[in-house]
Amino acid sequence: MSVKYIPVQWNSNKYIYDAVMLLGVALFLYIFLYAAPGLLSHERPINPQVHNARAFGACAFVMLTVILCIGPLARLDKRYLPLLYNRRHFGVMTVFVALTHAGYILDWYFAFSMSDKNEALLFANTSYGQLAGFPFEAFGIFSLFTLILLAATSHDFWMKFLSPPVWKRIHYLIYPAYLSVVAHVSFGILQDQQNHVFTVIFIGGAAAVGGLHLLAALHERRADQALSAEAADWVPVCDVSEMTEGFAKIRLLANGDRVAVYLNDGKLSAISNACAHQNGPLGEGRIIDCLVTCPWHGFQYDVTSGRSPAPFTEKVPTYNLKIEGTDVLVDPKANPPGTYVEPLIAPKAGGTA
Repeated sequence: MSVKYIPVQWNSNKYIYDAVMLLGVALFLYIFLYAAPGLLSHERPINPQVHNARAFGACAFVMLTVILCIGPLARLDKRYLPLLYNRRHFGVMTVFVALTHAGYILDWYFAFSMSDKNEALLFANTSYGQLAGFPFEAFGIFSLFTLILLAATSHDFWMKFLSPPVWKRIHYLIYPAYLSVVAHVSFGILQDQQNHVFTVIFIGGAAAVGGLHLLAALHERRADQALSAEAADWVPVCDVSEMTEGFAKIRLLANGDRVAVYLNDGKLSAISNACAHQNGPLGEGRIIDCLVTCPWHGFQYDVTSGRSPAPFTEKVPTYNLKIEGTDVLVDPKANPPGTYVEPLIAPKAGGTA
């Protein structure tokens, strides 16, 4: 959390995340290039330049596949949420790997052209009217420039400058970029592939992305259908005995918003689960001195008012609570961001308020 923009707000989690990611990339490239050099190659001999291009291309595809699997996995199982917190680092690293792949391709297949290699990439094959021999390079170019755009605008400055809704819509381009990668591989590598190991990896990765997104959508649809049957008044959250001091219970409301109900010093407060920074899950943060810290990027909010401590100005909506016996209920109508709500004294399990 900062009042100014800095390149990366490093912490121990980010160091571990990036170290594991870099180790994974190095291990993939080592296996591809040295441990099993023929595993994903064509049957006929290839030179080191082409082998390197394939290694980095395959690595970029696998990384992009993992990135797109993280989101639905986190929606299906909260244990995957730590992978989501710094996914932007994953995306930036994928761009560098993809650029390396493109560099090897340009320096080998188009470096000896009569024209500039960048021009040759665009005009060497213009057979757009046929399926066999379709210029698959166009798909790769679109995907690469889209990934560069997303990486360049991943910093908080651009989200603030463009506004979160516009920023989010721009970053939805990751999906057409992935589809373009799938087309790039389908029209290019697979048509010339004799060894089908990469084919299995490619089909399995693409199927995993589509399948996980479908499962996550069905999971949330069932939850929404269950909520639609509830009354529009007060929504039950849990029994007070189920709450843990310093932590929250998260409740999905009928309108799709999520509310985080906290037990702090024996009292109950409720705020929006979505951080004002990047919609991070506030309900997964822990309270210290009445402030909950977003686990994504460290933004903090007072759980009684939804306000960040000075000099920060971020605010999130608050919610009214009431207690019936030992049941905690929340009013689904949110208060304006930054509205103070008097905390409720939590009753003892089996007692009264």
